[in-house]
Amino acid sequence: MSIVKTANKIVGKAVNLVTSSVSQTSNKRGGQKYPAIEEMDETCRKAAAESFVLLKNEGNVLPITPKNTVSLFGRVQSDTFYVGYGSGGDVNAHHTVSILKGIRRCGKIKINEELAEIYKKWIRKNPVDNGYWGHWPMCYEEMHVNEAIAMRAARLSDTAIIFIGRAAGEDRENTLTKGSFYLTDEEENMLWCVRKYFKRTAVILNVGNIIDFSWVEKYDIPCVGICWQGGMETGNALADILCGDENPSGHLTDTVARAYEQYPGAANFGNRHKNHYEEDIYVGYRFFETFAKDAVLFPFGHGLSYTSFALRGAALTETENDVTVTFTVKNTGDRPGKAVAQIYCSIENGALPSPAMRLVSFKKTGLLAPEGEEALTFTVPKADLACFDDAGSTGFANTWVLPAGQYRFLAGFSVRDNEIAGGFALKETVLVRQLTEHGAPKAAENLLRISPMQTERGVYRAFEHTPAARHDLREEILSHLPPELPANEDRTSTLLDVAAGKLRLEDFAASLNDTELEAISRGDYIMNSPLGPTGNAGVFGGVLESLRAREVLPITTTDGPSGIRLAASSALLPSGTALACTFNTELTQKLYSLLGKEMADRGSDVLLAPGMNIHRDPLCGRNFEYFSEDPLVAGVCAAAVVRGLAEAGVCGCPKHFACNNQETNRTKNDSVLSQRALREIYLKGFEICVKTAKPQVIMTSYNKINGVWGHYNYELVTGILRGEWGYEGLVITDWWMQKSASPEFPNLRDQAYRVRAGVDVLMPGGGRMGKKAPDGTLLETLGQPDGITRGELQATAMHVLRFILNSKKLHDRLEERNNESNEL
Repeated sequence: MSIVKTANKIVGKAVNLVTSSVSQTSNKRGGQKYPAIEEMDETCRKAAAESFVLLKNEGNVLPITPKNTVSLFGRVQSDTFYVGYGSGGDVNAHHTVSILKGIRRCGKIKINEELAEIYKKWIRKNPVDNGYWGHWPMCYEEMHVNEAIAMRAARLSDTAIIFIGRAAGEDRENTLTKGSFYLTDEEENMLWCVRKYFKRTAVILNVGNIIDFSWVEKYDIPCVGICWQGGMETGNALADILCGDENPSGHLTDTVARAYEQYPGAANFGNRHKNHYEEDIYVGYRFFETFAKDAVLFPFGHGLSYTSFALRGAALTETENDVTVTFTVKNTGDRPGKAVAQIYCSIENGALPSPAMRLVSFKKTGLLAPEGEEALTFTVPKADLACFDDAGSTGFANTWVLPAGQYRFLAGFSVRDNEIAGGFALKETVLVRQLTEHGAPKAAENLLRISPMQTERGVYRAFEHTPAARHDLREEILSHLPPELPANEDRTSTLLDVAAGKLRLEDFAASLNDTELEAISRGDYIMNSPLGPTGNAGVFGGVLESLRAREVLPITTTDGPSGIRLAASSALLPSGTALACTFNTELTQKLYSLLGKEMADRGSDVLLAPGMNIHRDPLCGRNFEYFSEDPLVAGVCAAAVVRGLAEAGVCGCPKHFACNNQETNRTKNDSVLSQRALREIYLKGFEICVKTAKPQVIMTSYNKINGVWGHYNYELVTGILRGEWGYEGLVITDWWMQKSASPEFPNLRDQAYRVRAGVDVLMPGGGRMGKKAPDGTLLETLGQPDGITRGELQATAMHVLRFILNSKKLHDRLEERNNESNEL
């Protein structure tokens, strides 16, 4: 078989995966209906159940007992929100289980059937309008509940559960309006009527992000819980919680404030052009615990259980490089349950202003029987406690330092529910790592940032000027240009020869011509490329026949993170926020390992996930895809996703690098922030993921970061990601990108500007109009003064080729070739 025929055969296998006869049932998009991977339904159900956060449970309204009869209010009991909108949620699910369906299947909860029938008839007459891209409904029209309905329901039942739903998503920001962040008039009326006639009332939110919670105090709601958008098994998982088969063990990964205006970024969120991150490092609980404790309704890390837990014997030991905290968690209640143990660090009287509290480690216990206990050990490297000094106030500018001061460690179950475990003192600031200035704001921004000011009456917000960029980026780039590889005229070798150890990767890359070097730096122009399974997000790598002839295989990307966005059916996973609230990274890793098997079955190589931007503000439309306001939680959860997918031989693609914290005008908006906030908050999660899970591909963001779009950002991609963190993988753009010329090299524009920044692949490869031809900007300055160099093109090609070399697809192909050779 010729090389060309062999390559085409491989491509054909990828395309035909979606038409193989696994099942005869077609799905709603015309793709193939696949059965779920074994254990997938069970694991999704478990994850959704563990994500449930019980915020309040006065009078033990939950769990529902056989003695109770329950009236269910709110249409999302039937029209349940399983995930948010856009590329991160638009999955052709195997199935979905609504809340009502799950409760009925449970068989342990007696419901008021008369009220259920009223809702059934009303919903039939008032179907949901699901809208269209960017104009999806944030909530659904609610049935009017009058006093007569509530009074009648109270006669037929002793418990009321009110369900309130919300959704947002890509290109669909939450808004400060009724029906989005605030309750609608009908929802308020429902709460008032039900609360008037029911002493035992629970409100369950079916949401993807934090909304206004002022109604909890206004109507004195005794029981409140969050059923996140839990994927296809949402209804079964919630039923498990309501009937007590599962004990709530989810904890908040965000702070719930009493009012939106109290969130630290509220005054600087949503501007179409530019947002100054004046809150700096004081995001979420870092802000509230430092400046505004009274503004908190439910604190970060909070989550109740049907049982109770106690922390025993907290102790701390210190070595030169580490701090170890040990204690025992005991179940002091009468039901089996899991606890989320959390370790916080506080630096008092520090040489560098710091938040009052910072999460430094967490673990979820196993299932503890009543009176059962588990001994936990947390070892935290001191380097992980470092702060970034961008101003040089400690004497060390552009450095990670351990500021002089008193370090206290607190162990407990939330940022508020904890006790001191011990600490240590540093008399002098310790330099951890000296770095080069990267990512600082421009001087013209004149950015102010808040800083704590200690007075006799407490800590107050002061403002200081943020250090601006000083270094010469042009000189830095020129001094780090990759050299051109020695010429290689061999056009017969293949990438399989490299995989077999017969040829160096550098020699293979040196044999690629200019046309191939251009092609390997972009995708196959369009989404749903014919080189991959139907419905793919795009294909890169072997996009030319000449490349495929040399075994440069096409690599298929698919949207995520809540499943595989293909025409073929897939599991619909719980949202990112839901998974983070489980605080169970082992469960998350298992879930994505199973999803990785689905990917391999369907011909996908890269899942465009995890989404790991910070919940800077509760109005961000894509918060449901992301994990938390805390970078440690985001990084650890993202690492679990990447490791899980890798177990199945496929790849995760962490996104969006970086500061994609709003959907409003997201392709042109500028996030203006200090270098310290960038490194400690918005890049820290990526750093944790890169260093602990070693992803092979990362996606840049649409937005600007301090004036430079993510896909042109040399300082972030080459300076920090590759230079400081040692990342050796592939960097791709988000789908399509803004055109621009380089300020440092004005004759470089668009694709050449991108490649010089270190961003390897334009996805999906062409413009939005679907034109299938290079735009000419990559090669137009090749060989000219200050123009793109062949060394840069070859370095980009090597990143792509190395990714393909590490892929399961190429390993399988090598094994196939070896088997063919053995047969001969």
